[in-house]
Amino acid sequence: MSLEDELLEQRLNRIREIEALGFPAYGRRFEFTHTLPRIAAEYGSKTAEELEPPVSVRVSGRLETIRRMGKAGFAHLSQGGTRLQIYVKKDAAGERDFQLYQLLDIGDIVGAEGYLFRTRTGELSVHVTSLHFLAKTLLSMPEKWHGLEDVETRYRQRYLDLIANPEVRQVFVTRSRIIASFRRQLEAHGFIEVETPMMQPVYGGATARPFITHHNALDIDLYLRIAPELYLKRLVVGGLDRVYEINRNFRNEGLSTQHNPEFTMLEFYQAYTDYRGLMDFSAELLRQVAIDATGGLEVEYEGNRLNFGRLERMSMREAIIRFWSGESRPSMDDLRDPDWLLRHSSRSSPGEALAEIFERVAEPCLIQPAIVYDYPVETSPLSKNKPEEPAMVERFEIYAAGMELGNAYTELNDPQEQRRRFDMQLAMRARGDEEAHQMDEDYIRALSYGMPPTGGEGIGIDRLTMILTGSKSIRDVILFPLLRPEGPLGLADRLRALDGRER
Repeated sequence: MSLEDELLEQRLNRIREIEALGFPAYGRRFEFTHTLPRIAAEYGSKTAEELEPPVSVRVSGRLETIRRMGKAGFAHLSQGGTRLQIYVKKDAAGERDFQLYQLLDIGDIVGAEGYLFRTRTGELSVHVTSLHFLAKTLLSMPEKWHGLEDVETRYRQRYLDLIANPEVRQVFVTRSRIIASFRRQLEAHGFIEVETPMMQPVYGGATARPFITHHNALDIDLYLRIAPELYLKRLVVGGLDRVYEINRNFRNEGLSTQHNPEFTMLEFYQAYTDYRGLMDFSAELLRQVAIDATGGLEVEYEGNRLNFGRLERMSMREAIIRFWSGESRPSMDDLRDPDWLLRHSSRSSPGEALAEIFERVAEPCLIQPAIVYDYPVETSPLSKNKPEEPAMVERFEIYAAGMELGNAYTELNDPQEQRRRFDMQLAMRARGDEEAHQMDEDYIRALSYGMPPTGGEGIGIDRLTMILTGSKSIRDVILFPLLRPEGPLGLADRLRALDGRER
């Protein structure tokens, strides 16, 4: 028998011993009076004298340490990112509860009744008068509690990562604050939250490859959405002038520190505005989100101090000129010259070439939060043209730490022009661009009923969380990121074999 199986068998034997004392191995409801974070907040600074008369408490948590000393002992409970010491003395807890204490393993979940006091070393603790057993851990915790460092294990067994690494919990608390902040702000500005289909007969709203699934009852193939955009704009046509959705999107693309096939976006649409209005609104949103999530406007990310109090604005062409390295810095005239653009890129059209040059030259240099505006029409099939330069559209993207965080534009609401844009995308698809947009006949029909002038925007929750928490990989801010399946665990077989031996 392996050491792992021996430890598992020991834990199973302890379950029987605990049950013999009259405790269920997996307890039921436990009414607590305080959470551990609340005790730390309310009593963490109080002296021993200030804890008189005794403060009675009922607390619960997972055992993080155990230190036995004859007829008494200590342990630490962990809950909500906070830990609290408990003191178990045979005379105070009673024979039965002290025997339970002797059978506990690190990782078990217990409840404790007692009163608060300070030990001789000054540590705030619970003097236990009654112990309750709530759940047994059959598997060993990471060595020394904080020993879980293997990255793939952390992502694959996020439950263990959250137990072993308290700072991970804070990342996801911050993520929750980010989403809550967006919701509060949007609703304060009159937006309503909606839900749109995640399975779609025609995918659209972005340029990406989709995941395909099949609906058995209808016998049709469907696509997991790559964006909710076209459905949200249908709602604007229907008279919902301000809508938003915090949505899961699925794009069948590669994995990297900045890309996960399943990710979360905030998308919102506002009738009777344009991309200039959204620039101002975006700066307001991100400023407040930074405050709500971190307590201030500045965050540290990979050695850079980023300030969300101000978003610098520059056109795509201005960004290329600003960050061009080496000799022969281009002029504005160069960046409007189709021949110059095609000479400096392998792309097949001037607009695609301009976008490729920007991504190569400027995007990695956009460290401080910034807005880059005015994009070529070839890369923006759903955006409205600039009246003074039809080859460009009224679109901007938000950047920070060299990453795109958001994408926004004045929505194209001319159905004839939208049909021509879709035709352009179909031509790009015919030339081999697998991410080019499809034709969406129903969306054109919706536009044909009339959509008011509208601005729309999407902000990536995952990447924004990365920056506001100082996380280096997108997988650090997704609770269960996509991984290759692991081999057979064998745990069920081991439990079955041990169960058979016991029977």
